[in-house]
Amino acid sequence: MPSRVQLTGPWGERFEEVLTPEAIEFVVRLDDRFAGRRAELLAARRERREFFAEGGLPDFLPETRAIREDPTWRVAQPAPGLRDRRVEITGPPERKMAINALNSGAKVWMADFEDATAPTWANIVTGQLNLIDAIERRIDFTAEGGKHYALGAEVATIVVRPRGWHLVDKHVVVEGRPISASLLDFGLYLFHCGQRQIERGHGPYFYLPKLESHLEARLWNDVFTYAQRELGIPQGTIRATVLIETSTAAFEMEEILYELREHSAGLNAGRWDYIFSVIKNFGHRPEFVLPDRGQVTMTVPFMRAYTELLVRTCHQRGAHAIGGMAAFIPSRDAESNTVVLEKVREDKEREAGDGFDGSWVAHPGLVPVCAKAFGQPDQLDRQRPDVTVTATELLAVDRTPGRVTEAGLRGNISVAAQYFQAWLDGTGAASIGGLMEDAATAEIARCQVWQWLYHITPLAEGGMVSEELVQAMLDKELLEIRPERRDAVRALFTANALAERPPSFFTTTAYAGHLAVRAS
Repeated sequence: MPSRVQLTGPWGERFEEVLTPEAIEFVVRLDDRFAGRRAELLAARRERREFFAEGGLPDFLPETRAIREDPTWRVAQPAPGLRDRRVEITGPPERKMAINALNSGAKVWMADFEDATAPTWANIVTGQLNLIDAIERRIDFTAEGGKHYALGAEVATIVVRPRGWHLVDKHVVVEGRPISASLLDFGLYLFHCGQRQIERGHGPYFYLPKLESHLEARLWNDVFTYAQRELGIPQGTIRATVLIETSTAAFEMEEILYELREHSAGLNAGRWDYIFSVIKNFGHRPEFVLPDRGQVTMTVPFMRAYTELLVRTCHQRGAHAIGGMAAFIPSRDAESNTVVLEKVREDKEREAGDGFDGSWVAHPGLVPVCAKAFGQPDQLDRQRPDVTVTATELLAVDRTPGRVTEAGLRGNISVAAQYFQAWLDGTGAASIGGLMEDAATAEIARCQVWQWLYHITPLAEGGMVSEELVQAMLDKELLEIRPERRDAVRALFTANALAERPPSFFTTTAYAGHLAVRAS
């Protein structure tokens, strides 16, 4: 390894295939070149959050009006393997789940190193190994009961979601500084799999999470340009879809597409993180108090404004618009399963009716119903000139109908506690209450508890949300947590839901305190 680099994580089987000196040198070059700008953009995030805390609100940027008003520019034409995106399945790059996702019949598999992966060192490195094996078609898996899993003849296009700009990986240390997790995940995949994908007729494709501004998209674009030049890959080969999952990015959709236009593959409506972002940024204001999570549907005014603007923006610029997640898990009970499939059908037909080109599912059993809702490869010809969305409409959270209930409060505490346990165990996508929950839903759950406490919110049944009530519910939920995990789960919940000013992401401090293991 380069002398100034320390790999502090424990070594595992076949890790040498991923952590080669050449791959690490490439990742370190990326970090050397872009770490400073990353730090500046994270500082800008903190300043923006202080502005919101002092009563400010986002708006469309006056300095980029010319980009929005210029009708002539377009993003690049869809890349091979990304022309038909009617169904995209998501999940961690865990071996069995990867095989099932690739064989699911979905057009795209998003291999998720972010919200669906608990970032243990083993998960990060073996995830990269599994992607290499999948591209080489040598990935297989045999379960304890003897069932064998292997790739079928037709598989989904792989799109990788690296971790967000706010995260580091403490297992790769450059001159005493942990490396950007975004650049580590991106760099290792591009170094090992970029050329492999090109040779197979596709390319290295990515989903970019948690962006808060077009300047963060500009940074990614510069990373792409530099990395392609370093590896001798033609410019524009990398393609990236940006998740619009923060309240600030919703005001900069056109600018984000513009910054990435040579490398752009469109935008996605990251519904769960979007709700979390709204609470995180504006939850201290009484007009932004949301009802139970289950009542914040995609048809409430502020969510509808955001998704309709996304479709209009994408299609005006020739980009795909990808809809949100169907997190349901099919039930073995026939009657229950009928209800689940009907809910998914309604959701996906609504998205197709709005003009989306495809959508996400979390389970292979939902692929057929989603595919049926999207009857053609894309809807890029639907320009949606009827859509005009104002800043006021994007922020019209006070028009959301519904109440805060005891069941909703208890559900949030339960989901947060159960997910924290799974995450500490190294599982980032967990089946909880018939839904595939990931870090985004845990973030909503803990943030809603904080918001309701902050405002001493009335409950529909009478009484108020109080710390005493929350603690009593938490005590009961902790009885369902394994004894050896209870103290850690309680500590995580207290720090992330009961603090006067909770952290922006539970994953940052929780990773440092629990998952970043140094080799002995």
